[in-house]
Amino acid sequence: MAKRVAVIGAGASGLTAIKCCLDEGLEPVCFEKSMDIGGLWNYHEDIREGHASVFRSTIINTDKEMMCYSDFPVPKLFPNFMPNTRVMDYFKLYADNFGLLKYIRFNINVESVERASEYDATGKWDLRYTDRQTNVTVTESFDAVLVCTGHHVDPYIPTFPGQDKFGGRIIHTHDYKVPKGYDNKRILVIGIGNSGGDAAVELARVGSQVFLSTRRGAWIFNRVAHDGLPFGAVGCRRFFEWLPDTIKTKGIKQELNKRFNHANYGLQPKHDPLDAHPTINDSLPNEILSGRVKVKSNVRSFHETSVEFEDGTVEDVDTVVMATGYSFGFPFLDKSVVNVTKNEVSVYKYVFPPNLSHGTLAIISMVQPLGAINPIAELQCRWATRVFKGLVKLPSEEAMMADIREKKEAMAKRYVKSQRHTIQVDFIPYMDEIASQIGVRPDFRRMVLRDPKFAWKCLFGPFTPYQYRIEGPGKWEGAKSAIETYWERVLAATKTRAVDVPDKEETHSYRNFLMILVLVIAVVICLFR
Repeated sequence: MAKRVAVIGAGASGLTAIKCCLDEGLEPVCFEKSMDIGGLWNYHEDIREGHASVFRSTIINTDKEMMCYSDFPVPKLFPNFMPNTRVMDYFKLYADNFGLLKYIRFNINVESVERASEYDATGKWDLRYTDRQTNVTVTESFDAVLVCTGHHVDPYIPTFPGQDKFGGRIIHTHDYKVPKGYDNKRILVIGIGNSGGDAAVELARVGSQVFLSTRRGAWIFNRVAHDGLPFGAVGCRRFFEWLPDTIKTKGIKQELNKRFNHANYGLQPKHDPLDAHPTINDSLPNEILSGRVKVKSNVRSFHETSVEFEDGTVEDVDTVVMATGYSFGFPFLDKSVVNVTKNEVSVYKYVFPPNLSHGTLAIISMVQPLGAINPIAELQCRWATRVFKGLVKLPSEEAMMADIREKKEAMAKRYVKSQRHTIQVDFIPYMDEIASQIGVRPDFRRMVLRDPKFAWKCLFGPFTPYQYRIEGPGKWEGAKSAIETYWERVLAATKTRAVDVPDKEETHSYRNFLMILVLVIAVVICLFR
C-alpha cells in the first residue's frame, strides 16, 4: 500500500510536490486554502488575509528558462519574462499534463499538524483541517507531510515615531493591487526591494509625486542584458561559480553602473551587489531621471500630513505604501517542530527539521534564492519524497545541526543584517547541494569524456534546471534536447516579425562574449592557483 503524503498548499511548490510524490509511487493529498492553484501568482482583486498575491501588473523577475520545472519547459511562444497571467497558464499546463488537479482538495484550511499517537514507531502525522464551505473539521492521518505554504503571506509592517498621528492612508504592498485611486497623490513608498521598486514605478505614472525611501540603497538589476537577451541567459552560467567573489563583484558593479551611475541617483549602497538580495527593475532609473520618483533616506518620523527623513528633509505625503517584506511562520505546526523567530529558523538545508526522530516532514521553498524558486522547490521535493520512501537517509541530528550552524555563520558574514537575509541561498550551488543528496547532480568529468560538446553547453552556456534530469533517479529523456534547443525557445518569443538579416550578421554575439569570459577564467586560474 502506497504511503499517504499530505501536501499543504497548491502553489508553485505544492504542484511539484504532488508530482514528485506520484513519481515515487506515493499517494499525495493536497490541501489548498483558496479555490484555485497558483498560490502567490493567482492574482485576485480583493484583499484576502492569509493569502499571498501579486500586483495585477507583476512580471516574473527570472526568465522562463530559469524558472521552469526541470521536465516541463515553458512553451517557446510564451514571453521570456512572463506576466502573472502567463505564469498561471504555465502552472495549469503543468497540472493538466501530469494529472495533478484530482489530488487537490480546494477551500480547505489546515488547522494543525501534530505527531500521531504512533509517531515514535511510524513517523505518522495527524492533520486537522476545516472545509471552509461546510465548516466541518476533520482529522486524517498521513505517513508524511510536505509544507508548501511559501513565505509571502504575512506582511511585516514596522512602526515609526508619530505613525499613529498620520492622517493619510498607510497600506502594505501585500494589499496593493492596481494604481486606481492614487491619481494626483503624493505617495511615499518605504522599502526598495522588488515590490517597492515596482510599486514606485507604477504609482509614479498616476501620482503627482512619488518618494522612495531606503535605509541602505540598492543595486538595481535589469531584466535585459547584452544583445537584448534575458539576464539569466548571460549572467547565470555554471562557470561563473569558479570565479573568485572579488572578480565577480567588480564585474557586476561595473556592469550595473554602466547602465546608470548608482551614486548619481542616490541609490548606491555601501554593501556589494552579492551581499543583499537584488532589486530587479527596468524602469526605476527612467522614473528617477524624469523626477517622478525621488529617492529619500530612511524615515525618521511621521507627522499629521508629512514625513520627516533621517537627512532632515520633510515632505508632504497623502499615502504611504509599506514595501517592507514579510514575516513567515507555520501556525499549524507546534514550535517544537519548527520554531521561527524574526524569520530565523534552524532547518537542515532549509528542508528538514533536525530534531525529529523520523524524516517524515519537510518544509519546501523556505529559501530566498538569487534565482528562481520553482526548480529549487522541485529538487527539494524530489529529495524529500525519496527520504519518505527510505531510499535516502538523513544524517544524525548532530551532523544536521553542524550544517545549519555553518550556513548561518556564512550568511552572517556575507549578507547585510536584515530579516530579509535569513534564508538566502545561491541559485546553482544550492541546487547542486540538494541534487547531490539524490544522485542527480551532473557528472561533468564523465560528460566531458563522453560528449564534450554537450558538456560545454552545460558548463559555459546558460544554466537550466534540465541539467538535473540528465542522469540519476527521475532521469528525463528530453533533458538533453531541452538544453540543446534553449535558444530556439528564447528567441521564438521575441522574433515575432520576420527580418531579413545577412548570414554574417546572424551570429549571436553572446558567443564572442562567452569566449572573452573563458579567457578571463584562464587568466584568473593562472593568477589564483
